[in-house]
Amino acid sequence: MNGLSGKSALITGGASGIGRATAMLFAAEGASIAIADLNSAASSDVVRLITGQGGRAFFVPCDVSRALDCERAVRHIVEQFGHLDILINSAGIIRRAAVTETEEEEWDRVLAVNLKSVFLLSKYAIPAIAQAGGGTIINISSGWGLVGGRKAASYCASKGGVVLLTKAMALDHAPQKIRVNCICPGDTDTPMLRNEAAQLGETAEAFLIDAARRPLGRIGTPEDIARAALFLAGDASSFVTGTTLVVDGGGLAG
Repeated sequence: MNGLSGKSALITGGASGIGRATAMLFAAEGASIAIADLNSAASSDVVRLITGQGGRAFFVPCDVSRALDCERAVRHIVEQFGHLDILINSAGIIRRAAVTETEEEEWDRVLAVNLKSVFLLSKYAIPAIAQAGGGTIINISSGWGLVGGRKAASYCASKGGVVLLTKAMALDHAPQKIRVNCICPGDTDTPMLRNEAAQLGETAEAFLIDAARRPLGRIGTPEDIARAALFLAGDASSFVTGTTLVVDGGGLAG
Protein backbone atom coordinates (compact mmCIF):
# COMPACT_ATOMS: atom_id res chain seq x y z
CA MET A 1 0.00 0.00 0.00
CA ASN A 2 2.38 2.68 -1.24
CA GLY A 3 0.43 4.13 -4.13
CA LEU A 4 1.17 7.69 -2.99
CA SER A 5 4.74 7.15 -1.86
CA GLY A 6 6.79 10.31 -2.27
CA LYS A 7 3.70 12.51 -2.62
CA SER A 8 2.56 15.25 -0.25
CA ALA A 9 -1.07 16.18 0.32
CA LEU A 10 -2.70 19.24 1.85
CA ILE A 11 -6.12 18.34 3.27
CA THR A 12 -8.55 20.96 4.53
CA GLY A 13 -11.05 19.87 7.15
CA GLY A 14 -8.72 17.02 8.00
CA ALA A 15 -9.60 16.97 11.69
CA SER A 16 -12.83 14.99 11.27
CA GLY A 17 -15.21 13.24 8.91
CA ILE A 18 -14.22 12.81 5.27
CA GLY A 19 -11.05 14.89 5.65
CA ARG A 20 -9.82 12.79 8.55
CA ALA A 21 -10.52 9.50 6.77
CA THR A 22 -8.72 10.79 3.68
CA ALA A 23 -5.70 11.88 5.71
CA MET A 24 -5.44 8.47 7.36
CA LEU A 25 -5.82 6.55 4.08
CA PHE A 26 -3.42 8.73 2.13
CA ALA A 27 -0.83 8.43 4.90
CA ALA A 28 -1.22 4.63 4.82
CA GLU A 29 -0.57 4.83 1.09
CA GLY A 30 2.72 6.63 1.70
CA ALA A 31 1.79 10.30 1.36
CA SER A 32 3.08 13.03 3.65
CA ILE A 33 0.12 14.92 5.09
CA ALA A 34 -0.60 18.51 6.08
CA ILE A 35 -3.92 19.04 7.85
CA ALA A 36 -5.40 22.53 7.52
CA ASP A 37 -8.17 23.03 10.05
CA LEU A 38 -9.30 25.20 12.96
CA ASN A 39 -9.75 22.32 15.41
CA SER A 40 -6.27 22.04 16.86
CA ALA A 41 -7.03 19.23 19.33
CA ALA A 42 -8.67 16.92 16.79
CA SER A 43 -6.06 17.76 14.15
CA SER A 44 -3.25 16.97 16.57
CA ASP A 45 -4.88 13.61 17.31
CA VAL A 46 -4.83 12.74 13.60
CA VAL A 47 -1.20 13.81 13.32
CA ARG A 48 -0.29 11.60 16.29
CA LEU A 49 -2.05 8.62 14.75
CA ILE A 50 -0.23 9.06 11.45
CA THR A 51 3.22 9.67 12.92
CA GLY A 52 2.69 6.85 15.42
CA GLN A 53 2.34 4.50 12.47
CA GLY A 54 5.54 5.76 10.89
CA GLY A 55 4.00 8.38 8.61
CA ARG A 56 4.77 12.05 8.17
CA ALA A 57 2.18 14.66 9.10
CA PHE A 58 1.75 18.07 10.64
CA PHE A 59 -1.07 20.46 11.47
CA VAL A 60 -1.36 24.03 10.26
CA PRO A 61 -4.12 26.22 11.78
CA CYS A 62 -6.20 27.55 8.90
CA ASP A 63 -9.43 29.47 8.44
CA VAL A 64 -10.09 28.36 4.88
CA SER A 65 -12.13 31.50 4.17
CA ARG A 66 -9.09 33.76 4.77
CA ALA A 67 -6.53 34.31 2.02
CA LEU A 68 -3.60 34.79 4.40
CA ASP A 69 -4.32 31.49 6.17
CA CYS A 70 -4.62 29.60 2.87
CA GLU A 71 -1.39 31.07 1.49
CA ARG A 72 0.40 30.18 4.74
CA ALA A 73 -0.87 26.59 4.66
CA VAL A 74 0.50 26.07 1.16
CA ARG A 75 3.80 27.72 2.06
CA HIS A 76 4.22 25.55 5.16
CA ILE A 77 3.70 22.24 3.35
CA VAL A 78 6.27 23.21 0.71
CA GLU A 79 8.70 24.23 3.45
CA GLN A 80 8.12 20.99 5.40
CA PHE A 81 8.07 18.46 2.57
CA GLY A 82 9.73 20.30 -0.33
CA HIS A 83 6.78 20.07 -2.70
CA LEU A 84 2.99 19.92 -2.96
CA ASP A 85 1.38 17.25 -5.13
CA ILE A 86 -2.22 16.86 -3.95
CA LEU A 87 -4.81 19.30 -2.62
CA ILE A 88 -8.00 17.98 -1.03
CA ASN A 89 -10.62 20.68 -0.47
CA SER A 90 -12.74 18.91 2.13
CA ALA A 91 -13.66 21.63 4.65
CA GLY A 92 -17.37 22.34 4.77
CA ILE A 93 -20.33 23.49 6.83
CA ILE A 94 -24.10 23.39 6.38
CA ARG A 95 -27.04 25.58 7.31
CA ARG A 96 -30.37 23.80 6.93
CA ALA A 97 -32.71 26.62 5.97
CA ALA A 98 -34.68 27.97 3.02
CA VAL A 99 -33.70 31.32 1.50
CA THR A 100 -36.34 33.18 3.51
CA GLU A 101 -35.00 31.64 6.74
CA THR A 102 -31.33 32.30 6.05
CA GLU A 103 -29.62 35.37 7.47
CA GLU A 104 -27.18 37.21 5.24
CA GLU A 105 -24.31 36.42 7.60
CA GLU A 106 -25.18 32.72 7.47
CA TRP A 107 -25.27 32.78 3.67
CA ASP A 108 -21.91 34.52 3.52
CA ARG A 109 -20.30 32.06 5.95
CA VAL A 110 -21.54 28.94 4.12
CA LEU A 111 -20.38 30.29 0.76
CA ALA A 112 -17.05 31.34 2.26
CA VAL A 113 -16.23 27.99 3.83
CA ASN A 114 -17.65 25.74 1.11
CA LEU A 115 -16.85 27.64 -2.10
CA LYS A 116 -14.53 30.58 -1.53
CA SER A 117 -12.13 28.23 0.25
CA VAL A 118 -11.78 26.09 -2.88
CA PHE A 119 -10.88 29.20 -4.85
CA LEU A 120 -8.38 30.44 -2.26
CA LEU A 121 -6.60 27.15 -1.59
CA SER A 122 -6.42 26.40 -5.30
CA LYS A 123 -5.14 29.90 -6.08
CA TYR A 124 -2.12 29.36 -3.85
CA ALA A 125 -1.69 25.62 -4.38
CA ILE A 126 -1.72 25.57 -8.19
CA PRO A 127 1.65 27.34 -8.65
CA ALA A 128 3.23 25.00 -6.09
CA ILE A 129 1.74 21.89 -7.70
CA ALA A 130 2.86 23.10 -11.13
CA GLN A 131 6.38 23.66 -9.81
CA ALA A 132 6.39 20.05 -8.60
CA GLY A 133 5.68 18.90 -12.15
CA GLY A 134 1.92 18.51 -11.86
CA GLY A 135 -0.53 16.80 -9.55
CA THR A 136 -4.15 16.66 -8.54
CA ILE A 137 -6.83 18.75 -6.87
CA ILE A 138 -9.89 16.98 -5.46
CA ASN A 139 -12.85 19.06 -4.37
CA ILE A 140 -15.50 17.59 -2.10
CA SER A 141 -18.92 18.76 -3.27
CA SER A 142 -22.21 16.95 -2.56
CA GLY A 143 -25.11 15.22 -4.23
CA TRP A 144 -26.85 18.50 -3.49
CA GLY A 145 -24.34 20.16 -5.78
CA LEU A 146 -26.09 18.33 -8.63
CA VAL A 147 -29.73 18.35 -7.50
CA GLY A 148 -31.60 20.62 -5.14
CA GLY A 149 -32.47 19.80 -1.55
CA ARG A 150 -35.12 21.19 0.76
CA LYS A 151 -34.11 23.67 3.45
CA ALA A 152 -30.51 23.83 2.29
CA ALA A 153 -30.40 26.84 -0.03
CA SER A 154 -26.96 28.19 0.86
CA TYR A 155 -25.43 24.72 0.99
CA CYS A 156 -26.83 23.72 -2.43
CA ALA A 157 -25.63 26.99 -3.96
CA SER A 158 -22.13 26.54 -2.55
CA LYS A 159 -21.79 22.91 -3.59
CA GLY A 160 -23.17 23.56 -7.08
CA GLY A 161 -20.51 26.24 -7.41
CA VAL A 162 -17.82 23.72 -6.44
CA VAL A 163 -18.90 21.40 -9.27
CA LEU A 164 -18.53 24.05 -11.98
CA LEU A 165 -15.43 25.60 -10.45
CA THR A 166 -13.88 22.14 -10.67
CA LYS A 167 -14.60 21.94 -14.40
CA ALA A 168 -13.29 25.45 -15.04
CA MET A 169 -10.02 24.76 -13.21
CA ALA A 170 -9.62 21.44 -15.02
CA LEU A 171 -9.69 23.29 -18.35
CA ASP A 172 -7.42 26.12 -17.24
CA HIS A 173 -4.70 24.02 -15.62
CA ALA A 174 -4.49 20.87 -17.73
CA PRO A 175 -1.48 22.38 -19.59
CA GLN A 176 0.33 22.46 -16.22
CA LYS A 177 -0.38 18.71 -15.77
CA ILE A 178 -2.80 19.42 -12.94
CA ARG A 179 -5.91 17.25 -12.86
CA VAL A 180 -8.93 18.70 -11.06
CA ASN A 181 -11.85 16.49 -10.10
CA CYS A 182 -14.82 16.57 -7.78
CA ILE A 183 -16.50 14.01 -5.52
CA CYS A 184 -20.22 14.34 -4.75
CA PRO A 185 -20.95 12.23 -1.68
CA GLY A 186 -24.40 11.23 -0.61
CA ASP A 187 -25.33 11.24 3.08
CA THR A 188 -22.20 10.21 4.97
CA ASP A 189 -21.95 9.47 8.69
CA THR A 190 -19.95 12.48 9.83
CA PRO A 191 -20.27 15.04 12.63
CA MET A 192 -21.71 17.47 10.07
CA LEU A 193 -24.54 15.08 9.20
CA ARG A 194 -25.42 14.70 12.86
CA ASN A 195 -25.38 18.49 13.18
CA GLU A 196 -27.94 18.62 10.38
CA ALA A 197 -30.27 16.47 12.45
CA ALA A 198 -29.94 18.89 15.37
CA GLN A 199 -30.65 21.88 13.12
CA LEU A 200 -33.84 20.20 11.88
CA GLY A 201 -34.92 19.19 15.37
CA GLU A 202 -34.57 15.47 14.68
CA THR A 203 -32.72 12.78 16.61
CA ALA A 204 -29.46 11.61 15.09
CA GLU A 205 -30.72 8.01 15.10
CA ALA A 206 -33.87 8.78 13.11
CA PHE A 207 -31.93 11.03 10.74
CA LEU A 208 -29.35 8.33 9.99
CA ILE A 209 -32.05 5.71 9.42
CA ASP A 210 -33.75 7.97 6.90
CA ALA A 211 -30.41 8.74 5.22
CA ALA A 212 -29.83 5.01 4.67
CA ARG A 213 -32.93 4.72 2.44
CA ARG A 214 -31.11 4.38 -0.87
CA PRO A 215 -30.55 1.49 -3.30
CA LEU A 216 -27.55 0.05 -1.44
CA GLY A 217 -29.48 0.23 1.81
CA ARG A 218 -26.93 1.97 4.00
CA ILE A 219 -25.47 5.33 4.79
CA GLY A 220 -22.01 6.22 3.49
CA THR A 221 -18.89 6.17 5.62
CA PRO A 222 -16.02 8.66 5.49
CA GLU A 223 -13.83 5.78 4.32
CA ASP A 224 -16.10 5.27 1.28
CA ILE A 225 -15.36 8.82 0.18
CA ALA A 226 -11.67 8.56 1.06
CA ARG A 227 -11.29 5.53 -1.22
CA ALA A 228 -12.84 7.48 -4.09
CA ALA A 229 -10.38 10.30 -3.40
CA LEU A 230 -7.52 7.81 -3.45
CA PHE A 231 -8.57 6.67 -6.92
CA LEU A 232 -8.66 10.27 -8.18
CA ALA A 233 -5.30 11.08 -6.58
CA GLY A 234 -3.43 8.12 -8.01
CA ASP A 235 -2.11 6.93 -11.34
CA ALA A 236 -5.21 4.78 -11.98
CA SER A 237 -7.08 7.99 -12.86
CA SER A 238 -4.31 9.57 -14.93
CA PHE A 239 -6.72 10.33 -17.83
CA VAL A 240 -9.50 11.67 -15.59
CA THR A 241 -9.98 15.41 -15.12
CA GLY A 242 -12.92 17.77 -14.92
CA THR A 243 -15.21 14.98 -13.77
CA THR A 244 -17.76 14.67 -11.00
CA LEU A 245 -17.73 11.32 -9.23
CA VAL A 246 -20.97 10.59 -7.39
CA VAL A 247 -20.46 8.32 -4.36
CA ASP A 248 -23.92 7.97 -2.83
CA GLY A 249 -25.06 4.35 -2.76
CA GLY A 250 -27.28 4.94 -5.76
CA GLY A 251 -29.24 7.84 -4.25
CA LEU A 252 -29.22 9.90 -7.46
CA ALA A 253 -29.60 6.97 -9.82
CA GLY A 254 -33.34 7.25 -10.27
